[in-house]
Amino acid sequence: MSATRHRALGGGVNHVLDYLRRMQAENPSFFYAIQGDNDHTGGSIFWADATSRMNYAYFGDTVVFDTTYRTDRYRVPFASFTGLNHHGQPVLFGCALILNDSEASFAWLFQTWLHAMSDRRPISITTDPDRLIQMAVTQVLPETRLRFNRWSIFKETQEKLAHIYQSQPTFEIEFKKCVNETETINEFESSWVSLLERYFVMDNEWLQSMYNARQQWVPAYMRDTFFGDFSITERNIGLNSFFEGFVNASTTIQMLIKQYEKAVASWHEKELKSDYDTTNTSPVLKTPSPMEKQAANLYTRRIFMKFQEELVETLANPATKIDDSGTVATYRVAKFGEEHKAHTVNFTSFEMKANCSCQMFEHSGIICRHILAVFRAKNVLTLPSQYVLKRWTRNAKIGDMQDEHATELPNNSRESLTDRYNTLRQEAIKYVEEGAKSIHIYNVAMDALQEALKKVSSAKNQSPVSAEDGALSNGRNQELHAAGDTETVACQSADEKEKKIRELTTELESINRRCEVYRANLLGVLRDMEEQKLKLSVKVQNARLNLR
Repeated sequence: MSATRHRALGGGVNHVLDYLRRMQAENPSFFYAIQGDNDHTGGSIFWADATSRMNYAYFGDTVVFDTTYRTDRYRVPFASFTGLNHHGQPVLFGCALILNDSEASFAWLFQTWLHAMSDRRPISITTDPDRLIQMAVTQVLPETRLRFNRWSIFKETQEKLAHIYQSQPTFEIEFKKCVNETETINEFESSWVSLLERYFVMDNEWLQSMYNARQQWVPAYMRDTFFGDFSITERNIGLNSFFEGFVNASTTIQMLIKQYEKAVASWHEKELKSDYDTTNTSPVLKTPSPMEKQAANLYTRRIFMKFQEELVETLANPATKIDDSGTVATYRVAKFGEEHKAHTVNFTSFEMKANCSCQMFEHSGIICRHILAVFRAKNVLTLPSQYVLKRWTRNAKIGDMQDEHATELPNNSRESLTDRYNTLRQEAIKYVEEGAKSIHIYNVAMDALQEALKKVSSAKNQSPVSAEDGALSNGRNQELHAAGDTETVACQSADEKEKKIRELTTELESINRRCEVYRANLLGVLRDMEEQKLKLSVKVQNARLNLR
């Protein structure tokens, strides 16, 4: 970061630090760490609230590290770790201020973030194409598949090849088609050579450098890895979707925390609405298939719509058996009139297992039309369990905080104060959702909640403080070291036992308030229903009079 920009941040950094200290004091699961010198102004800062850490436990299989705001076009060098929830919406895994722009600083940031996330490595990570970030990811996450954001590469290519874009208007269209629409490595290689020859740019240094890095941004090379993409081009956009509309070029560091909280609240509301829509409305089924009905009950609404699209397409994509070795049958699946775009599916009846050359399931976690066509031909009426990723289902956040792709948490992590907090919080959310379903259940839930609050208050005077309660997961007297002799300054609360009680009490009070909101909403819905029934009754009476 430039010295001019650093000075422009001024005392705003202390404003952010004050906020982080306050949040950590109020919530034992709020994590923050500082890299750098003793006055805490020369190093980067990372933070993640309890919800971000819990979200990562459910949806941390694929991660986006967004450094869009790090460029000099923006006033605050803000960065974020995000992912996708079970509705395909952006979900936050942590934030940072990158005050020290170096490989060592990025290495520290990834190590600190990983520590806050219980050292669970993601399967894949998407970042802007940057040498420093690439080196840090390679150092800290050597087994994680790194992908460069295509949107950034397309944008930079337009800048580097401005003269070609102006003189050859069709180059951009064909360049993107070459990247986005080629499905196999051989197809891409052939299309790339043809493109360069057609536009006489075989010796262009920029295009050569992009070709050398093709395994980290061209889709054809990454189909075997989970990134949560629903289609080839769906996420071919900028990375800053979580904070888009909240943090922009005019946002100052003094404004940052307020905008951060607004973004978090906004996406939380959107998730709640999607949860409500999934639970309380039924999708329109388009086939008599038992598999479609099964998927409608398993998946969230948006994921079901994607599955339904694939299922309906099987009607136009017949499966033809081309080989059968006895244990494995091979099918050719192609759309009518597009036989040249055929895909190959290998199917093992005994294991009910199939794999397709398009690798859509491996890439997105949603089964493709080609495998579904083979299932249809083999009279497989319901989805085998291995083709339903829990992270895309209605129950993604229920039960053990693991998914199909995640590694196991350490035993001591499961017993930490942070994990107890997260487990209690998740159970409380489920309690609210169940308790708000009717007025009767609401009243029962409120009585039980008041009784539970009395028991918790009574227990705090009886239970001794365990040794484990004296050390928070993010408040241990340890320092995180990264390359470049940087150190982490993690803040620790004074009285862990009292904080735990205060946190639980605050959570229960929050649930109480939410129950009141749900009750008011339910009463409003009931009133609306009565009004609609009255209006309908009047219309029916008028219609009868008119008929007479």
